[in-house]
Amino acid sequence: MAVFKRVSAALGFSLAACLAAGGAQAQTKVNIGISGWTGFAPLVLAKEAGIFAKNGLDVTIKKIPQKDRHLAIASGDVQCAATTVETWLVWDAAGVKTKQIFQLDKSYGADGMVVRKDIASIKDLKGKTVAASAPGTSPYFALAWMLKENGLSVKDVKVVNMEPGPAAQAFIAGQNDAALTYEPYLSTVREKPDAGKIIATTLDYPMVMDTFGCTPAFLTDEKAAAALTKSYFDALAMIKADQAKAYEIMGADVKQTGEQFGKSAGYLRWSDAEGNKAFFSGEWQAFNAKAADVLLEVGLIKTKPDFASLIETKFVAGK
Repeated sequence: MAVFKRVSAALGFSLAACLAAGGAQAQTKVNIGISGWTGFAPLVLAKEAGIFAKNGLDVTIKKIPQKDRHLAIASGDVQCAATTVETWLVWDAAGVKTKQIFQLDKSYGADGMVVRKDIASIKDLKGKTVAASAPGTSPYFALAWMLKENGLSVKDVKVVNMEPGPAAQAFIAGQNDAALTYEPYLSTVREKPDAGKIIATTLDYPMVMDTFGCTPAFLTDEKAAAALTKSYFDALAMIKADQAKAYEIMGADVKQTGEQFGKSAGYLRWSDAEGNKAFFSGEWQAFNAKAADVLLEVGLIKTKPDFASLIETKFVAGK
């Protein structure tokens, strides 16, 4: 509550005013599944700064590992989630139907592969042990993508399934030959050069981008879906208006200072309204086509889905 009050003061509105605004309209309840990934942090900001409430939403954010997020959707525990674009293809193949409604971010070095100092290239990973999240997650997909680009496959390495945070910690502790992780955990390796090095990131392999989606049943409430989209863009506006305060709030959620969070955020780009329109006008479609080929190769999907059935862009198209 102390953090919320500080935010309120910085934004020039009081807690009472926020509650009054929320009380003036019915609050639509929605549970959202995310992880501690830096790119998702504007959703946390929208929650903590009262932006969701101001836009008529009663939001509960749940931290759920990417490998389990679709199970939470299928069970009804959450109605919406944030995840990487290719993940929705895997979820669809598993029978979990969703539609993406806006882009969150794109990684510019925020996801990467760390290796021991004696490993000169990704090709040298053949026969080595690599820590990465389970199949169907972004780190596993990144591993498959990077290996494929270097003439290898996941069958050429020994994959140890570890979530991004533990994977980075284990690597620093001397375990495994390589690991796939992302911010803010990737920076823990950046700060420990004696442990190893970052051999590749999404600057080298631009294949990590995130979107926000919900179940078709939830999206029948178009007012709520529009409010979710607006809240995300409002959070980006707050970041632009008071970056230091916004970074402090978002960093606190992952036990970072505002300064540390800012460094992590420097490795990605959040997508505003105009960016969203451009993304869904061609880039999203092209990426899905290539991503589906990788997913088919590693056996995570059996056929390419109807890509158009996986998105609903009217909430960012302004229609």
